[in-house]
Order: sequence, then C-alpha cells, then structure tokens
Amino acid sequence: MIIYYTDGSCSPNPGPGGFAVIKDMKPAIVGHEMDSTNIRMEGKALIAALKDAGEEHAEIFTDSEFWINVITKWAPGWEAKGWKKKGGEIKNLDIVQEVYPLYQNSNAKLTWVRGHEGDIGNELADVWANRAREKRLSGQV
Repeated sequence: MIIYYTDGSCSPNPGPGGFAVIKDMKPAIVGHEMDSTNIRMEGKALIAALKDAGEEHAEIFTDSEFWINVITKWAPGWEAKGWKKKGGEIKNLDIVQEVYPLYQNSNAKLTWVRGHEGDIGNELADVWANRAREKRLSGQV
C-alpha cells in the first residue's frame, strides 16, 4: 500500500499558493498557482496524489476535513443534481469535478490528520507546500 500525505498553502489567502504530495515519507509532487486559495491548493494536492496512485491501494492523509467531506459526502449528491446544490453555487467546482471521479475510480482511503500537531508526514507536506508556493515549484520532486 502506498502512503501519501498532502497539504496546501496560500499566503496571503487568497494569493500565491502551493501544494505538496509526500509519498512514502518522501517529497514526490509539488505545484503552485499565482492566484489561489488554501482550499484550492488542498484540493490540487489530493488530485495529484490520486493521479499518482492510479489503481494502486493507497491511503492519503490530509488535514483538510473539508475536502474529505466534499469527496465522500457532498459530491455524490451534487453530481446527482447536475452539479448544483441548495443555497447557491458550488465553489471550486472545477476541482470538485476533477477530484471526485479520480477518487471513485481509485483504491484510495482518505484519512484526516490534525494539522500542525507533530505528525511527521503532515509536517513534511506543509514544509513542501510552502516551498512550492514561495519558490513557484511544479512537478516531480
């Protein structure tokens, strides 16, 4: 089983952003956007991890409870309603529509980890997400 940690960074928020994917406790994938949000970067990190995992069995640790809820709880209903929800627009719909089918077609388990609490994988993902944002890094590490 492949173990991933993902994180996103944006400073200021909104502003320049970066994300990182740690694979088996080593930096694997980073990316950046000049105009983004922390939520977008967290989603982009999950997309990168899911693409990397393909059909392999994987566990993806993230400190984004929001994206876990989007992917596992809310997206199925939004999709069934033609990508609409009660109460207005779905923010970051482009990312939702990319990450949801990747997750559906994966053998990945999403696991929430409390951020900035000393979890080594989460801390490593945070460091590399900040590096990606600050140095405008993209691609394989």
